[in-house]
Amino acid sequence: MTTPPPALLIAGHGTRDEAGAEAFRAFVRELGRRHPEVPVAGGFIELSAPPLGEAVGELVARGVRRFAAVPLMLVSAGHAKGDIPAALAREKERHPGISYTYGRPLGPHPALLEVLERRLDEALGGTARTPADRSDVTVLLVGRGSTDPDANAEVHKAARLLWEGRGYAGVETAFVSLAAPDVPSGLDRCAKLGARRMVVLPYFLFTGVLPDRVRQQAEGWAEAHPETEVRTADVIGPEPELLDLVMERYEEAVKGDLRMNCDSCVYRIALPGFEDKAGLPQQPHFHPDDDGHHHGHGHHHGGHAHSHAH
Repeated sequence: MTTPPPALLIAGHGTRDEAGAEAFRAFVRELGRRHPEVPVAGGFIELSAPPLGEAVGELVARGVRRFAAVPLMLVSAGHAKGDIPAALAREKERHPGISYTYGRPLGPHPALLEVLERRLDEALGGTARTPADRSDVTVLLVGRGSTDPDANAEVHKAARLLWEGRGYAGVETAFVSLAAPDVPSGLDRCAKLGARRMVVLPYFLFTGVLPDRVRQQAEGWAEAHPETEVRTADVIGPEPELLDLVMERYEEAVKGDLRMNCDSCVYRIALPGFEDKAGLPQQPHFHPDDDGHHHGHGHHHGGHAHSHAH
């Protein structure tokens, strides 16, 4: 008898924006449609339905005992490092006999960089498809922002990789919450560097409160600086590249081929200014800028929750 493949559990951040939540749910449905051989379910850590525990319960009700969990997140911050592993540990207690492996976040991946490049071309009206066309375009890549310096550094890494070989005048970085520089400060920096043609590029998978805020702040800055052309690109969205990448992360988790980076993790290394975090137990992550963001979790777990051995 052939052993069935592990199920795929997709863990999302959650948002108070219903369109963003539905985009996640539609993405999960599409993955299930594309891969009927694999049981697929998805849930959120907070704010949106269904919660992650309900998705696990759905898989268990379908007879699943093994699954691989993939965080549908671009960087490894508090949710990916702490909240999701804690939630999975809680579900293992609720459903004795289940087992799981935990995959790594999605970015920065070459497939996602291609989508970001496409979003930039769309924002520019298809007029900047070659390096020569892009030589006067400065990009401001805007991440969510985190109190974890390692997560913020991953956004800078994505910005550098996006710049390489594509011919943009520059790719700068900003954050919409919890980290500096914010969007107006990032645009100020671009202007001081001589930029006259800018594209604000949200580093987000789906629409939501924070991507909307990125656009609003970019438009506000542009109104105050009419001498500078500022356009705002769309979020990544449920592109085929994203669907394929989630399955790639699933296969990695199933095979145990996890290459998570811990060289600059604040919970492992005493980084300057964050020495007090090294080795401490993690509390559930709190993200105050997600429109009344709060946690209903009562869990507390110790140590750094990466799923791989060190």
